[in-house]
Amino acid sequence: MVVDNREPESEPRIYGFTRRASAVSTHFICIVFSLFIALMSRPGSSLFSWHPFLMTLAFSFFMTEAILLFSPHGSPIKSFSHKVKGRVHWILQCLCVSCAVLGLAAISYNKHLNSKPHFTSWHGLLGLLTVCVVGLQSLAAVPLIYHSLVKGWSLAKLKRYHAASGLITYLLGSISLLLGLCSAWFTASVGEYTWYLSALCPAVSALIIMNQVTSAYMAKKRLQY
Repeated sequence: MVVDNREPESEPRIYGFTRRASAVSTHFICIVFSLFIALMSRPGSSLFSWHPFLMTLAFSFFMTEAILLFSPHGSPIKSFSHKVKGRVHWILQCLCVSCAVLGLAAISYNKHLNSKPHFTSWHGLLGLLTVCVVGLQSLAAVPLIYHSLVKGWSLAKLKRYHAASGLITYLLGSISLLLGLCSAWFTASVGEYTWYLSALCPAVSALIIMNQVTSAYMAKKRLQY
């Protein structure tokens, strides 16, 4: 009887600790990875240097932190209301879009100056798609803030669609970052072990963010039954 009573009590504590550790680790990973790319690219040293810096800042830092705001285990503004979190989330997403657009403009203009073809690699094509999708995702979030703009759609349904499309957008951004690490510039700048550690950053962050979003959705579905 004693064993049976302890096991149900210890499991939530273990799960809660694991989720808190994962959320804190994701904060750490996105900050360290963004700083590392900033040191590697040295923004301002060339026109190209702004591309990896801004894209990493957009998808590894701003977008990750925007999603982590809603984490019940690792939100830096956990005590604030959901409305405040939504406003801060939208601001961070706007910063993400701004950095992504500027990063895309930097690499496009750099290729133009050097007479190089545009969007010939998977990284370039997926990067362009990701920037377009994240821009549309941010615009589509406006009805969540001003619900009166749409009629016939419940706020709960809009939030579910936004969460699902947001997760897809985040995964696209993570894959774009991983493909960027395969570029000639990055592979020539780091050693083998450093490359693998760098690649783990967006991969691990994507897994943790995916778990956060899917867990929150599944929890809401269970509450409906």
